[in-house]
Amino acid sequence: MKVLLIGSGGREHALAWKLAQSPKLTKLFAAPGNPGIAEHAELVALDVDRQDDVLSFCRSEGIDFVVVGPEAPLVAGLADLLRDAGIATFGPSAAAAQLEGSKGFTKDLCARYGIPTGAYQRFTDADAAKAYVRDQGAPIVIKADGLAAGKGVTVAMTVEEALDAVDDCFSGAFGAAGAEVVVEAFLDGEEASFFCLSDGKTALALATAQDHKRVGDGDTGPNTGGMGAYSPAPVMTPDMVERTMTEIIEPTIRGMSEMGHPFTGVFFAGLMITEKGPELIEYNVRFGDPECQVLMMRLKSDLLPLLHAAATGRLDQVSAEWSDDVALTVVMASKGYPGSYDKNTPIGPLPKTADDAKIFHAGTAIKDGELVATGGRVFNVTATGGSVVEAQAKAYALVDQISWNNGFCRRDIGWRAVDRG
Repeated sequence: MKVLLIGSGGREHALAWKLAQSPKLTKLFAAPGNPGIAEHAELVALDVDRQDDVLSFCRSEGIDFVVVGPEAPLVAGLADLLRDAGIATFGPSAAAAQLEGSKGFTKDLCARYGIPTGAYQRFTDADAAKAYVRDQGAPIVIKADGLAAGKGVTVAMTVEEALDAVDDCFSGAFGAAGAEVVVEAFLDGEEASFFCLSDGKTALALATAQDHKRVGDGDTGPNTGGMGAYSPAPVMTPDMVERTMTEIIEPTIRGMSEMGHPFTGVFFAGLMITEKGPELIEYNVRFGDPECQVLMMRLKSDLLPLLHAAATGRLDQVSAEWSDDVALTVVMASKGYPGSYDKNTPIGPLPKTADDAKIFHAGTAIKDGELVATGGRVFNVTATGGSVVEAQAKAYALVDQISWNNGFCRRDIGWRAVDRG
């Protein structure tokens, strides 16, 4: 198969690395890609927002299969355009991508199909939202309804913090994403990420992970797009995985089909494991970032036929095999992230890596022949080991070999699993 991968982040570097290993692959293109992805794919200077340009490229190159990495092109309907043109595409339709594109849509789906989640209300008026917050008290969660690059969620521990978050949304801090706000109950428990492929009818459970959203050690500071992750998540026992499938994933697949929006692609269910069991915090409609990096390090199966089966309605014919090893990734970010940060800061030559320790590029570019940091999250330093402690030690040993003066990272990724022993 000739494959086009859409995206330019750490998630896409991990996908490119894994796809490139497939014996079924004849040629891999990536648009727009990054310097790390360039080691595995031919980069194409396409503006993926110009969907007709993507389609023209697919036709001119005879692309057999498109894998869409990030959420924005999916919400914008890229998968619909390509599928209508007869090109097999991994990723949901724009209608199905509302599961991530609108938090209110997902909460309404949960209410309609009895999927466990926190109580909520939707608001398009700041005063009404604030009145509800005052009535409910804190802790409480404020979410911009639309896509906000992982930054539109505030877990407010005080009423004042919640009221400020409502103001942020309606004042345009998150652009159009904040035109509607979802206010929901705070769920107390342990977070976990669960991944599952769907072809619209069949579900194939993948693996679990645990992300670290806050910027500082000890889970302090503001939320980010993710500062590190590890897989598997110990809190996701076999019983909890089974309950997640029967109580959350399967009703979602059934509900989306009944609503006329059959879901094909990957479910990334953000869960809170409470005293009652798994409850849905939110859905994403693409592989997590940085969770994808640890998943790809643990996946023993060929990724390409798995994604193609999900895209073409043949998921019941494939299975996924996973390593028993733990994978752990540490995000190296630009100083100042998730606030403002300097761009184009120089990075020294990267250390050599082995099969059990990889550096995935998330926000890099080549400028004047030099590797520079262009994003907030810049590298995902990822390692595997027989335990969380071993994987963690390998990852941080590799972090310490990277020469980048403007970089920082959390030093406690995996702490919950380490504390469990």
